[in-house]
Amino acid sequence: MAEISLTSERVQRAVNTIRMLSLDAVERAKCGHPGMPMGAADYAFVLWTRFLRYNPRDPAWPNRDRFVLSAGHGCMLLYSLLHLTGYDVSLEDLKNFRQLHSKTPGHPEFGATPGVEATTGPLGQGFANGVGMAIAAKKLAARFNTNGRNLVSNTVYAMCSDGDMMEGISHEAASLAGHLGLDNLIYYYDDNHITIEGKTDLAFSEDVGRRFEAYGWHVQRIDGHDRVAIEKAIRTAQEVKGKPKLIIARTHIGWGSPKLQDTSEIHGAAIGPEETKATKRNLGWPLEPDFYVPDDVRELFLARPRAVLVEYQAWREMLAAMRRSDPDLAAEWDAMMEHRVPDDIEAKLLAAAPPAKAATRNVGGKVIQVAAKEVPALMGGSADLHPSTKTFLAGIPAFARGAYGGRNMHFGVREHAMGAIMNGMAYYGGFIPYGSTFLVFADYMRPAIRVAAISRLHCIYVFTHDSIFVGEDGPTHQAVEQMASLRAMPNLVTIRPGDAPETAVAWAVALRRREGPTALFLTRQDVPPIDRQRTAPATELKKGGYILLDAGRGTPQVILIASGSELPLAVEVREALETEGVPTRVVSMPSMELFDAQEPSYREQVLPPACTRRVIIEAAVPFGWHKYGGLEGLYIGMTRFGTSGKYQDLAREFGFTKGHVLDQIHAWLRKFS
Repeated sequence: MAEISLTSERVQRAVNTIRMLSLDAVERAKCGHPGMPMGAADYAFVLWTRFLRYNPRDPAWPNRDRFVLSAGHGCMLLYSLLHLTGYDVSLEDLKNFRQLHSKTPGHPEFGATPGVEATTGPLGQGFANGVGMAIAAKKLAARFNTNGRNLVSNTVYAMCSDGDMMEGISHEAASLAGHLGLDNLIYYYDDNHITIEGKTDLAFSEDVGRRFEAYGWHVQRIDGHDRVAIEKAIRTAQEVKGKPKLIIARTHIGWGSPKLQDTSEIHGAAIGPEETKATKRNLGWPLEPDFYVPDDVRELFLARPRAVLVEYQAWREMLAAMRRSDPDLAAEWDAMMEHRVPDDIEAKLLAAAPPAKAATRNVGGKVIQVAAKEVPALMGGSADLHPSTKTFLAGIPAFARGAYGGRNMHFGVREHAMGAIMNGMAYYGGFIPYGSTFLVFADYMRPAIRVAAISRLHCIYVFTHDSIFVGEDGPTHQAVEQMASLRAMPNLVTIRPGDAPETAVAWAVALRRREGPTALFLTRQDVPPIDRQRTAPATELKKGGYILLDAGRGTPQVILIASGSELPLAVEVREALETEGVPTRVVSMPSMELFDAQEPSYREQVLPPACTRRVIIEAAVPFGWHKYGGLEGLYIGMTRFGTSGKYQDLAREFGFTKGHVLDQIHAWLRKFS
């Protein structure tokens, strides 16, 4: 097909098709965000019909370009494009916008709709996701573009809004992208001057372009409705090397609406039947039927994926050639894409974690070295804290500007961006990303963790300094409520190991768990070893909770339930109670989520309903433990923030010593006599 002029009447109808599909869907749903799709349709048309490389028949093609709609509220723009370009998104799906169980939810959801690359909506997340995707692409290219093969050559495009530019996470991610020189990023800023409350100048007046130039980005400014200028800007951006690119496009929200264009009223609500009709008349669009797609417009959109098929087939042949000429490299490619973990990973990690007195963060530091050798998909780093979190991969270079082959990420002091960049790496494929910081700073990255849980991403969070026993740094650094907060998040598995072997098995669980993220809570202070010759093996951690030591004589009268650094304390207390003639069981409960997933018969075996005298020991708020301790339980935890001091002094101050715990248990037991 001959290329159609960007100023032709047919192209104008194609652009208006995007606008009207978006408007009709929002109007039918009686809710949604029609303004941004109507304003950004020109840019979207040019990108999707002239530049973006994709194959609707194989939406997961590894070398496709990525398009991230960071302004996820404008999702009807994306759904319209997916329908028009041949993805499995029908007109009926568009008509079911925002309805229960539809393929077209109110914000894009990864895994729910073919062609959606990231779950977006919380503003700024998609911006940072794109940076993670670009990092992943650079790393894979550095490893697999060998012998003249260009196996990884894709570009990450994103569409961002004023809100994305205001959110702090975009600042963090933009700074790192510029520092790394990620020239496979091309972002479009839909500068329409409108937010929910009104015009952006109510709260936003900075020069975004100069800010991004200061970050090291290449910046262009264009009229976002001039399709010739749009094409020229994208071509210029593709040619710029060594910098990420930002195209600032002045657009008009709600383009074509006679009354509501350039107003906040069209940002986030259906505009009503009368204004819908007026808009269609204004744009020369038929009033009936709704969801109208002219045949020649549909053909125009479908021409692009047909043209890309040539590149797609060439790429498949390239991969096949690598399999023939370099089977070892091809095997590594497959291992990364499939997140392969060796069958004997537990044994190998346990060998790296001999039971001895040690901080579990230090044990984790030994375990991760073995994990990195065994699992090539593992890549990550810390928020400027690897000397403390022990997550640097020894003997492996860092991922850096111009040296993209490394696996150690220096995220800088950017926890929120770190979490979302990890998500982007996971979305891209081929990686099990990990990130580390102190547990108290999980609060900075919680929104990204939440999106990872929603999107079922295979991410690993290493949170060290997990309790008041951080010590001298005081309450600002002593995690008290963070574990309870993260345990409340659906589809996030949290694990707080109590000794070296449990730490090794916790890492094995995290590496194997593909259906969502996993958080590891590790100590700063040394933890006494547990004599595994007389207890259950640490591999039982996979069940979340297990009987570490049973009562010495008959049925237990008391059950001590503990996690992490308080597990050895529970073992000490049990010995004393047994000596006093109180049959006592110790249950290690490193992961509530894994335990709750077990069969009821197993859970009742570990926590028999007949034994209601249960003691919870954890140096954190007890919120969430009542489902195990019950109304009669004793909760030895934190009911206030900590304080500065040596961790041994804090143990005495807050009652986490053998003597204090025994005193509390004795007083509690007297209530039952």
